[in-house]
Amino acid sequence: MAQVSLILLDDVENLGLAGEEVRVAPGFARNYLLPRGLAAKATAGALRLVESRKAMIAERRAKDLANAKDLAEKLGKVEISISMQATEDDQLFGSVTTRMIADELAAQGFAIEHSKLRISDPIKTLGGFDVEAKLHAEVMGKFKVWVVRG
Repeated sequence: MAQVSLILLDDVENLGLAGEEVRVAPGFARNYLLPRGLAAKATAGALRLVESRKAMIAERRAKDLANAKDLAEKLGKVEISISMQATEDDQLFGSVTTRMIADELAAQGFAIEHSKLRISDPIKTLGGFDVEAKLHAEVMGKFKVWVVRG
């Protein structure tokens, strides 16, 4: 299958860092990377643009990493509780989802997307659970979720 050569203008998770030349499927380039401004066609002009942005990109990367480490430290002190209906033997009617956890975090002032949250096993009982949040490619934050009878 044919591939398209692009220059990344921004870091793209699981693909590459800004300034790198990557080869991707045409559909991925046309439907995702190009419309969002994450990449440009590999031309001499695009290469010059990336070269001129290198210092700015490195500065932003360092700032993002520092912000992620700061947020991870703050998250380590957070404990949230979610009330759920449960049976007599502490089994939940349903389960606690990452979306529910993200909503509760947002209520406490932490804007973390539910897709960034990691739960080792589905939460289907009452009790305390450790949840991880992928805040940066190099930084994971951990916090505690308590599921209580509602």
